[in-house]
Amino acid sequence: MKQNQFERFSFHPYIIEAINEIGFTKPTDVQERVIPAALKGTSIIGQSQTGTGKTHSYLLPILQNIDPTKNEVQAIITAPTRELANQIYKEALKFATHFPEETPLNVRCYMGGTDKQRTIDKLKQQPHLVIGTPGRIKDLMEDTALQVFTAGTLVIDEADLMLDMGFIEDVDKIAVRMKENLQMLVFSATIPEKLKPFLKKYMENPKYVHVDPKQVTAQKIEHVLIPLRHRNKIQLLHDMVIQYNPYLAIIFTNTKKMADQVADALMAKGMRVGRIHGNLSPRDRKKMMKQITNLEFQYIVATDLAARGIDIEGVSHVINFEIPSDLDFYVHRTGRTARAGYSGIAATIYEQTDEDALNRLEKMGIEFKNLDLQNGEWIETDDRNKRKNRKKQTNEIEKKAKSMVQKSTKVKPGYKKKHQREVEEMKKKQRRIEKRTNK
Repeated sequence: MKQNQFERFSFHPYIIEAINEIGFTKPTDVQERVIPAALKGTSIIGQSQTGTGKTHSYLLPILQNIDPTKNEVQAIITAPTRELANQIYKEALKFATHFPEETPLNVRCYMGGTDKQRTIDKLKQQPHLVIGTPGRIKDLMEDTALQVFTAGTLVIDEADLMLDMGFIEDVDKIAVRMKENLQMLVFSATIPEKLKPFLKKYMENPKYVHVDPKQVTAQKIEHVLIPLRHRNKIQLLHDMVIQYNPYLAIIFTNTKKMADQVADALMAKGMRVGRIHGNLSPRDRKKMMKQITNLEFQYIVATDLAARGIDIEGVSHVINFEIPSDLDFYVHRTGRTARAGYSGIAATIYEQTDEDALNRLEKMGIEFKNLDLQNGEWIETDDRNKRKNRKKQTNEIEKKAKSMVQKSTKVKPGYKKKHQREVEEMKKKQRRIEKRTNK
């Protein structure tokens, strides 16, 4: 039997057993670089995109280093959204079931939207591993129910999103109560300037791991551009999704208000539409995620911040109703489809004002296919740049022709018409020359 490549990290046999059951055989780039350092207790800043295997790059060393014979908190993993916290918790449980019966792993997930008093009542025995959102962990800590001072490892997942959502202050309050020689593992798609003072406060000479994805987006995503022209945007979106008939599509907007407008408009047309944005109450959000998991919707309208860190299975199509102002979010959005080796379509409705953003995305290595929906059929159209270059070429020919026609100093009757005729003749001549030289 071929050896599992995770065995060379010298994990406990029961962890290897769990790895085999999950089906992991070879570490990803980020796991290869993070696991050895994390096992030694080194603090790490890991910069990598979604889908690179970062969750297990910190989870495996934490599980290896936990001593289940000590009934105390030993590691804390913080996540900006309840959905992400719950996903990490589910991954940890897959390993917990393999721990020996005499020394079981006690892992708990704490987040808002759950009964706080019931949680406090159950904290008479401290968990080994705490996973959750910063606000709830901080509240339990301040109520002296959760004893974080024994924990030596803190994970901050999706740190840039933590910053965007205003949770770094809560993370700071947790970190300051933990062990003095704290191992901090920070993972983020980007490292914003505003995050650096916080990192400097807790991390002295951390190991920096930057894993560039081999491709900006998944290999099996087809990136499609659809021009809006003078059409109604909601109607075009409706026609697109009818034509695509997706297994499951996520439609992205830039604001909560627009998300509601799009969702309401599609629902008014009789479509099964869910929505994910920051204005949903914890109860509504939980109910929505359950409905999405149960495949009650064919379409989900979402905003970026709400959708980051949510792993929704079976997304066949991602549609950008609006192009994000932060183009990194284009990568996050489109990364929701074509997961686990499946193919997917990322379609973007664009206007003339989006040209600059599209050019920058192309410079990032994204190759777009230009399509249009006409009379219920997909038609392949000319590349945007080809049209632009043609227009530029026409303007240059006109300029050249005008410069070659000598203007008369005295304006005679019919001068304008005569001048225009001469310009047209010169343009024709110039085009003929261009054609000959291009042959």
